Amino acid sequence: MFEVTYNDITLLCQSAALPELYAEYQKHARLREEFDLPDREEGRWCFIGVKKDSGWPFLTVAQRFWPAGAAFSPGALLVPETSLLFIGAGERLLAYDLRAPKRLWQDTADTGFWHWHRYGDFVLMAAELEFAAWSKEGLKLWSTFVEPPWDYQVVRDSVTLDVMGKKSTFDLQHGPQNTKV
Repeated sequence: MFEVTYNDITLLCQSAALPELYAEYQKHARLREEFDLPDREEGRWCFIGVKKDSGWPFLTVAQRFWPAGAAFSPGALLVPETSLLFIGAGERLLAYDLRAPKRLWQDTADTGFWHWHRYGDFVLMAAELEFAAWSKEGLKLWSTFVEPPWDYQVVRDSVTLDVMGKKSTFDLQHGPQNTKV
């Protein structure tokens, strides 16, 4: 397990198995979420706990996810000013309000989550076949189909998306033409 701390919030992260203290974490957490633990044999484990200061985690999220390995590692992004936590693992995307705590939404990443990135007021998600954006408050703004090899660059509020050598440029807030939400 490793910990990532920002101010008074610490994320406990583990992906090889559930933590040894999992039962204790569950006992103390105000919100406990589990996805596909007994139901899925393939895939990998992902555990994220969130604690404030030096206390026990008040939120725990445990899951098995698929696809896993190679380019498909779990990831989390914390937006401190809105107390939002975005989690991606396999095809599952989750967002939590850490003040309550409560889950805001569950979504899917087309064919497998790659990573989150934040650009000012926007949170971008890259997946094998999808590129999407949310506001820092957790509202989904747009989503578009992509296919590897693909990547993007953000300069100010403009995105340049390169999908298999075909480049397009669009506004970060509104997304490309023909997007879905």
